Amino acid sequence: MILVPSFVELLQPLQAVMTVPTFGNLLTVLTGWVYARRRTVTGMIVSADAVGKKHHSTFHRLFAQASWSLDALGLAVFAMIEPWLDTDEPIMLALDDTLARKRGRKVFGVGMHHDPLISSRKTAVVNWGHSWVVLSVLVKFPFCDRRVFALPILFRLYLNKNAADKHRRAYRTRPQLAVRMLGVLCWAYKSRRFHVIADSAYGGQSVLNRLPGNCDLTSRLLLDARLYDPPPARQPGKRGRPRKRGQRLPTPRQMLEPRTQRARRIELNLYGRHQSARVNDIEARVYAAPGRPLRIVAVQPLTGGRTMQAFYSTVHDATAEQVLMLYAMRWAIEVTFHDAKQHLGFEQPQGWSRRAVQRTAPMAMVLYSLILLWFAKVGHRLYQPPNRPWYPHKPHASFADMLTTVRTAGVRESFLATPLIGRGSRKIMQILLHAYQQDA
Repeated sequence: MILVPSFVELLQPLQAVMTVPTFGNLLTVLTGWVYARRRTVTGMIVSADAVGKKHHSTFHRLFAQASWSLDALGLAVFAMIEPWLDTDEPIMLALDDTLARKRGRKVFGVGMHHDPLISSRKTAVVNWGHSWVVLSVLVKFPFCDRRVFALPILFRLYLNKNAADKHRRAYRTRPQLAVRMLGVLCWAYKSRRFHVIADSAYGGQSVLNRLPGNCDLTSRLLLDARLYDPPPARQPGKRGRPRKRGQRLPTPRQMLEPRTQRARRIELNLYGRHQSARVNDIEARVYAAPGRPLRIVAVQPLTGGRTMQAFYSTVHDATAEQVLMLYAMRWAIEVTFHDAKQHLGFEQPQGWSRRAVQRTAPMAMVLYSLILLWFAKVGHRLYQPPNRPWYPHKPHASFADMLTTVRTAGVRESFLATPLIGRGSRKIMQILLHAYQQDA
């Protein structure tokens, strides 16, 4: 099988971050990744019809030993995303972590981590595997301007304390890893403004107090968080340390009490649904970051069954509606995690050494971003909606449809490049059998 030429053309900027032979091996691996039924390195070699052309260890060394940087690759992908972004608006980012279940105790970096898929609000369940912290760019494409897509670009493997001690690595928390990724991106693009959206795990002081100067943050807040006014002006001649905090303000929970505060009712379209809610918002400072003004929003949903929640944004002049709409965009990264695991085998690579582990699984999410970019540029014109009379309300292509479009375009290109006479007829039969074996 081959990749359609327009997709290969899209990949050319990635050649700047690696050598020519390494880039050729990457093209072979990505070709197999698109078509393979199971995403192991050997499975990709078979799917790309590269068996015997090079020794199979060459493609294993692409991840385990080759000299290239995953951060440099991610920045190259961001440069490909940048033309789709508004130059006058902040670049929206989504930050979260996900679990890749693994087996084997000799695999680098594995440990017990919280598994959100099988946990409930009352019971937290842990599972054996890798915990990945992922930074994604939030984009709206013209072919589907109502939906926000999260395109992953930077990745960090989180090692719990046991794994860090075992491999003699310095222990770093997930928020510390997140700050490092934000620093890589914001330092590379100092002239651009960024705005990262994250859940409460990345909304504490370890991230809020260490944000790059050109980056804002919107996140969750505890309902009992201590809020303060700015400190009063220092009186001339007064001794002692200046005050860091002003007068104590009501907590987010108290902001919604009908007897003490006056909340207003709003109507919003969030998560694809029309919702009503009571909200109250103020400008305040939190205890851990007294020098940074924040927009605090307390919300009590009246529909949908959600409980009372609180949010904050470092854009202190934003409205409550803007903060809620911003945070709702975070859901796009959860969809990305689902699609990368379901359709691109994010959890399937079997590498066990340090470099192989740190590079192989993230390549699935890099490929996710590349497929979306190709579909936005070329693929949406090749997409043919399937005939589903029982599903008439599907407005846009899903990621599964985009992946199918890439595969279909590659198979069509293989047929068009093969003559129908002589050896070509036998080659066409081989292509058909090869395509059938990948889906079997």
